[in-house]
Amino acid sequence: MSIRDDIPTAGDTAQHQRVLADVRRWLERAVIGLNLCPFAKAVHVKQQVHYAVYHQDDEAGLLDALLFEAAELVAHDASARDTTLLVAPGMLTDFLDFNDFTGRAERRLARAGFDGVLQLASFHPRFQFAGSEEDDIGNATNRAPYPILHLLREDSVSRAVEAFPEAAEIFERNIETLERLGPQGWAALEVGPGGASRS
Repeated sequence: MSIRDDIPTAGDTAQHQRVLADVRRWLERAVIGLNLCPFAKAVHVKQQVHYAVYHQDDEAGLLDALLFEAAELVAHDASARDTTLLVAPGMLTDFLDFNDFTGRAERRLARAGFDGVLQLASFHPRFQFAGSEEDDIGNATNRAPYPILHLLREDSVSRAVEAFPEAAEIFERNIETLERLGPQGWAALEVGPGGASRS
């Protein structure tokens, strides 16, 4: 099953392109624009970020899609594809369900032999850190327009951390950035679903 970003697996092409546009807008305006991840700009500029969209509402299918994308990422040279964003716009709208799913996905990746090779990060429209309030602006550091499973190469993460000695301070700095921005400033970025169509 191919789920390349230029071939919708289901749904109409217009919807597929809207999802991709929203995710790219979020990456450019929030992740890179606010410098929430100092490593993101380089891979974005070099076009090493692969986008895939899973249009179904089936958890088993999404796990299969994740394993497919993991194998594809490893099969490509990092200079051509360094990282993958697998977007699931039509499912796992409840954050706790998504969080549970992410744990299962990590275990599946490990059983498939990707432990020590790939890392899995996650983003969600209603992401909430443990111990925080739902409307805490700090949660926006991991909020995206749709549920996203982010595959990263362990080697690339290690190199990035070596090049950025203060990597451990990123989280605290991001919280400070968002607190300065505030809820209104975050909303003004228009990086939610449909944000790209409002440009």
